Amino acid sequence: AEMVDAAEDREKFEAIMERLDIKRPRGRAVWDIESGKKIAEEVQYPVLVRPSYVLGGQGMEICHDEFNLVNYLNASFDRDPENPVLIDKYLNGIEVEVDAICDGEEILIPGVMEHLERAGVHSGDSITIYPPQNLYEGTEKKIEEITRKIAKELKIKGMMNIQFIAYENELYVIEVNPRSSRTVPYIAKISGVPVIDIATKVIMGQKLKELGFGTGIYKKPSVVAVKVPVFSTEKLSGVEVSLGPEMKSTGEVLGVGNTADEAIYKGLLGGGRVQNVREKKVLLTIRDKDKDEFLPVAKSLKNLGCQLFATEGTQKYLEEHGIEATSVRKINEESPNILDLLKNREVDLLVNTPTKANDAQRDGFKIRRTAIEYGVEVLTSIDTLNAVIRVQEKNVDKMDLEVFDISKI
Repeated sequence: AEMVDAAEDREKFEAIMERLDIKRPRGRAVWDIESGKKIAEEVQYPVLVRPSYVLGGQGMEICHDEFNLVNYLNASFDRDPENPVLIDKYLNGIEVEVDAICDGEEILIPGVMEHLERAGVHSGDSITIYPPQNLYEGTEKKIEEITRKIAKELKIKGMMNIQFIAYENELYVIEVNPRSSRTVPYIAKISGVPVIDIATKVIMGQKLKELGFGTGIYKKPSVVAVKVPVFSTEKLSGVEVSLGPEMKSTGEVLGVGNTADEAIYKGLLGGGRVQNVREKKVLLTIRDKDKDEFLPVAKSLKNLGCQLFATEGTQKYLEEHGIEATSVRKINEESPNILDLLKNREVDLLVNTPTKANDAQRDGFKIRRTAIEYGVEVLTSIDTLNAVIRVQEKNVDKMDLEVFDISKI
């Protein structure tokens, strides 16, 4: 119980990371609004804010300015004045996680998992890829060293989960969970390591070296596996659709392929997610800070024969850069406006990067909910859309896919 508390209590956890000389995003726990404003200015926006002692990312948010931060802190301290709010510098890097088994001395990591969507999307809602595809050489060795240090410090006997951010060739620990995690079934199936069986034997006193799977990071398979989350947002009225720090998925599927693109395609197919954007009608509403990054994505959509529709700001931006898009009226403008377009199913896909999630009064929320309720696919992460486009560009086709027997991988 002490070690669970040490992992969850921010000040105790910070002290442990300091003692072990392990990097983590700059930040601190705060008990009042003025302290929160000061910390956010010190670490610089955007910041990740969250309550203490939560599961599933409940109550977590990314704040890009002081106005949103103050609103968040006011609501949070009203709801729970007994505990602090954690404020961290938000690092827009690659999120990586491991499930590890420790026997008190040695560790076994069945595999290092990379998230497709950048940090800021809850790990349960991210497309997860194993083996990782985009890490610098030496990163996995660092992950092994840090995991061993933390496991021994927390006196782990059994399972633990650690989430990292790989950012500008540095590795930062963002969370340590001294327990089993939702990714265990996924990594156990694809690595062939009976994770829970081994962890149970370790808890009962056996050593990893006796159990036949070695220590450190386990050997990689010859295939690529992805975990694709499944959502029930069309069945739950009034629920936010956009991906963010709060977990929203209600299930997941496994895709296995010879390449990452093939595995992602299988996962999207199995999860009932959008797999095909070729020659589709795509409605775009992109926040200002994402427009530069979105430009090559818009060009790729055009190259795939898509017809683009966009709200005024996005349409003007695309036009300035030589990309044709049909302008769409906003919610509060006369019909036909953006909601009419969605209700009449005149588009196949909505791509929306939210300025702020979980606010039912905002136009973005209403647009996303309308799309879901009228059966229009919604993507709120550029990373996910890029993966779908890449699959299309590689001409992955379900008729060409190979079926794998997981027990023989």
